[in-house]
Amino acid sequence: MAEQKIESTRIPHHMLSNDAYSQWLGIEVLEVAKGYCKVGMTIRKEMLNSMGKAHGGISYSLADTAFGFAANTHGKYAVSIETSINHIEALEAGDYITAEAVTDIAKTKVGFNIIEVRRGEEIVALFKGVVYRTNKDWEM
Repeated sequence: MAEQKIESTRIPHHMLSNDAYSQWLGIEVLEVAKGYCKVGMTIRKEMLNSMGKAHGGISYSLADTAFGFAANTHGKYAVSIETSINHIEALEAGDYITAEAVTDIAKTKVGFNIIEVRRGEEIVALFKGVVYRTNKDWEM
């Protein structure tokens, strides 16, 4: 049976179903559109550092997931080639945070994304990602 292209807004759900790390984090897909994705999760005790605050890698991972999911909604396999984050506020166990890919600029095979990480309405981190889009279509 021939494989079929996946509808672009279903790609993040497909990616999450095959992503054990994001599942362990408890990430859920909240909204999806072409070039856009919003995900969320709750900070758990085992995600805290030695100072009792969420490890920086937790908000980074959530933002990176939103970035990857949004970048792939264009229908081509997309891989990150550069990322960075600015942590603005500390997070604690029980905090529910979201990461929203708010900016998507597609330039040929290279794309640029800005992801806002929020606790409620408060921005707690800003993430920038650069992605390379391959020629390979998403199929299932």
